[in-house]
Amino acid sequence: MAQHFLLSAKARTLSLAKVMRLSDDEAFETFKAIRWADNGGEPWCPRCGCVAVYSYKARRIFKCKACHAQFSVTTDTIFASRKLALRDLLAAIAIFVNGAKGHSALQLSRDLDCQYKTAFVLAHKLREAMEAGNAGRILSGDVEVDGAYFGGYVRPENRKADRRDRRKAENQTGKRRVVVVMRERKGHTLPFVFKSEDQSVPTIRERVATGSTIYADEASSWDALHAVYETKRVNHSVTFKDVDACTNQAESYFSRLRRAEFGVHHHISGVYLYQYANEMAWREDQRRVSNGDQYLMVAAAAMASPVSRVWKGYWQRAQ
Repeated sequence: MAQHFLLSAKARTLSLAKVMRLSDDEAFETFKAIRWADNGGEPWCPRCGCVAVYSYKARRIFKCKACHAQFSVTTDTIFASRKLALRDLLAAIAIFVNGAKGHSALQLSRDLDCQYKTAFVLAHKLREAMEAGNAGRILSGDVEVDGAYFGGYVRPENRKADRRDRRKAENQTGKRRVVVVMRERKGHTLPFVFKSEDQSVPTIRERVATGSTIYADEASSWDALHAVYETKRVNHSVTFKDVDACTNQAESYFSRLRRAEFGVHHHISGVYLYQYANEMAWREDQRRVSNGDQYLMVAAAAMASPVSRVWKGYWQRAQ
């Protein structure tokens, strides 16, 4: 019997134990190599781009010879104003990418021995870095479109006679949101969050190139796509996969997101649903990449991302 990729040796190229054994100097050199990979690991000024910099011996900071700005290895990145040690940040990235269905902030706080608030913001910063690669991305070719509803749970009454049909709009909490995914076959996955499926049609037109073929189910929300794309539909009440149409890859994405919600996080607030949806899209797209390469990809994306205007000082604003 053929071995699944995730069980093969090719999928295991990262050792968390090796990351945790890094000294402070080795972790610093690792961050330098990742951030300034385009310059052979040698620092250059993030303010003016000058490659001539001074290095301080007393502290791990640099000074630009041109503009005289002082900067560290995490200045103007998503890790700016960090409190955790560099080795702990590398360990957090390694732990985070190893979760096939995600990694909860509570578990991350226990792994790093830090406050829950620290782990919560750090995990969301990593999700923001993952999401950055999809900014402005346009899908083309064969694209599957589907939607799934999350949140808005209504507790049923104890007695059967008192229960209401929770599927009806008048019995909803108003917090329910739909994740609409556009998945390019053998390509990328783009998720978005809306209040209803029909609200996603303008976004689909913006993010799917003209001339593409759309695969969708028989929901009336997708009828408007026929005017723009060649659209093939499958009636899921009759069959999961038709001869000419299926949405199995979109369903595969929702399977991963559902299991992240039920098995890892247990509850995902609608406020953060978009971030979790993008994380699962990244994991779905990189599922055939070794965990070592995923580790390097997330670390490089985090160092290339600017200071987060959403998550920097999040708890100070939330209080």
